[in-house]
Amino acid sequence: MSTDLLSPAPADAPPRLSAAVAGLIGVLSLAAALAAGHLVAAFVGAGASPYLAVGNAAIDLTPTWLKDFAVSSFGTNDKPVLLGGMAVVMVLLAILAGLISRSRPLPGQIVIVVFGAVGIAAVYGRSDLGQLALAAPAASLLAGVFAFRLLHRAALSQGVSASRRQFLVVAVAAGVAGVVGQWVGSRKDATGSRAAVGPLTPARPAPPVPADADFAKLGTPTFITPNSDFYRIDTALVVPQVPAEDWSLRIHGMVDRELTFSYDDIRNRPLVERIVTLCCVSNPVGGPYISTARFLGVDLAELLGEAGVQQGAEQLYSTSTDGFTAGTPVSTIMEPGRGAMLAIGMNGEPLPIEHGFPARLLVPGLYGYVSATKWVTELELTTWDAKQSYWLERGWSEQGPIKTESRIDAPTGSVAAGKVRVAGIAWAQHTGIDKVEVQVDGGPWQRAVLSTEVTTDAWRMWWAEVDATPGHHTATVRATDRTGYTQTDQIADVVPDGATGWHTITFSTR
Repeated sequence: MSTDLLSPAPADAPPRLSAAVAGLIGVLSLAAALAAGHLVAAFVGAGASPYLAVGNAAIDLTPTWLKDFAVSSFGTNDKPVLLGGMAVVMVLLAILAGLISRSRPLPGQIVIVVFGAVGIAAVYGRSDLGQLALAAPAASLLAGVFAFRLLHRAALSQGVSASRRQFLVVAVAAGVAGVVGQWVGSRKDATGSRAAVGPLTPARPAPPVPADADFAKLGTPTFITPNSDFYRIDTALVVPQVPAEDWSLRIHGMVDRELTFSYDDIRNRPLVERIVTLCCVSNPVGGPYISTARFLGVDLAELLGEAGVQQGAEQLYSTSTDGFTAGTPVSTIMEPGRGAMLAIGMNGEPLPIEHGFPARLLVPGLYGYVSATKWVTELELTTWDAKQSYWLERGWSEQGPIKTESRIDAPTGSVAAGKVRVAGIAWAQHTGIDKVEVQVDGGPWQRAVLSTEVTTDAWRMWWAEVDATPGHHTATVRATDRTGYTQTDQIADVVPDGATGWHTITFSTR
């Protein structure tokens, strides 16, 4: 028997794999397990892929403070960081499974079974997956155990020359299974469906945006945020792929009649276009998670009116195709002039997939965690006591009105001394901004020039010219909304209902 894969051992000792080969067996078994699960998940639901299911479970179980740390540290890259970290941990555990099984396969197989049990539990806990989805982690478990045992037995009994074939077969099989699973899953790609939607024309277009709606030449954002630059914060580990032809919206619960709408049902209704600024509750003072777009869709209040909202209904409990939920106050949605929407378009085109295609909710004046469900498929009229949505279960507040805030965007770095232009944005959605003031180096407050107001549901740009001698300086901003409220200087964390405080920057002049 060839012993070139085995570690030196006394003559009477059982054969023992080298550390390198043992680790390779663990890694190849992991690849086989993940590939098998991914392949089966392509038929029973992409979210059933054990790798993704465990990742989603990790997101759901992560404490709020750690979520906030991830968002503040990695921004929109928080999910790739999570997936990358999971990959590293799994590879290390796979290597460990091999190393503890250099003489016999049982210890490593136990590790694989534990892996499989975690995957099964993660899939079982997903509200958006049915029982058939458990086939994916089950296939993953079986493939992992089989591959580990096959490779371990071949390496111990046959040596390197004869066992290379088994190693190659497992590697190729894992690669083929992964590729086929990805191909089958991608056949339900929403990209082609979105492209086939064609132009969306509003029956009631939004007003034109005047040239002085922003001060982009002075450093503010453009008034309308391009789709590619629009912030994205959500709990979806992988962007859901929902073709328009497969999408439907069910309205039920405390209603007079249950209704179901297809995508064509919504698209063929008279569409309204509204300019709305969306802001994430996780946006820190001066943060980037705020953007503005032209949204196109139908009045949410009209849809609910057709279903007949029953007395006592307090919240609209919305569910995404990936299982995310949000609770929106019914009174706010039904408020005359509020402009709550079921949106299917954004900046003149169908919703980008990462922003909710085929359809999403938005309610001007409310943070997204209670109002802006993407990939929405179900609306239930219910009470606050009957159900708690995703973020309420994690300690965030029930109501989510957007707070009056402001931000400085310019200057940045070093500028010429003398007259310095400070510019930025302010927002108080559905209320409106009436005044912005700037303070330099703790001096008197100076009123800023405001841009033309397009709608109270959108942000407002501002700029001010201040005197600055050579050296280092600080600039602070505060806004006053249409009710006469001036934003507080008291610093508050984003939890449980949004950050507060004055935004201050430092800049230097020469």
